[in-house]
Amino acid sequence: MQIESNELRAGHRLATEAEMVQRFGVSRTVVREALSRLQAAGLVETRHGIGTFVCEAGASPLLQLDPADVAGSIDALAILELRISLETESAGLAAMRCDASRLATMRAALADFTQSVGTSTDTVSPDLRFHMEIAHATGNRYFVEIMEHLGTRMIPRTRITATPIPRDQNAEYLMRVNREHEQIADAIERGDADSARTAMRLHLINSRERLRRAQGNGT
Repeated sequence: MQIESNELRAGHRLATEAEMVQRFGVSRTVVREALSRLQAAGLVETRHGIGTFVCEAGASPLLQLDPADVAGSIDALAILELRISLETESAGLAAMRCDASRLATMRAALADFTQSVGTSTDTVSPDLRFHMEIAHATGNRYFVEIMEHLGTRMIPRTRITATPIPRDQNAEYLMRVNREHEQIADAIERGDADSARTAMRLHLINSRERLRRAQGNGT
């Protein structure tokens, strides 16, 4: 792998999706899935409107699970599988139906998330609010009802007790999560349903891969 062999160093910008599709002869979906796994592993970071860049080595913390957390992490993975199918479509519908007022409440949730990271306070509540606002923006009450039923169980970090990691590394991890949120909100604001679906799917796949890596790291 070019990143592991240092052919691509920290700060290096990766080729665009279109360039990768042409170079490797694969579909855009395959490229996006591969980038998603790299993001979840903390090897690359996508900056909206700029590109995807290689991260500093060791810059991304990995959650480490205590053996007692295995059952909770398995349950969290099952919920993430449901959310990938459910919320991918809800993001697309939100992009088509969201109004300025609803978008403002989404942005407020993201701002609260950022503030909570800075003050080391609860990030679960604004995280949940953001996803709930997207459900409301669909205009379909059944999306809302399912999300309300799941409640805080939707957020993987509420289902496990991770081994503590340094405060600065935890903040970096949480800000990466919120940047994924911002990419979803940006697509919804543009009214771009396809991009909103893609951003949501990648966010949830990243969450799944982060949790899977934590499982492997704790065994």
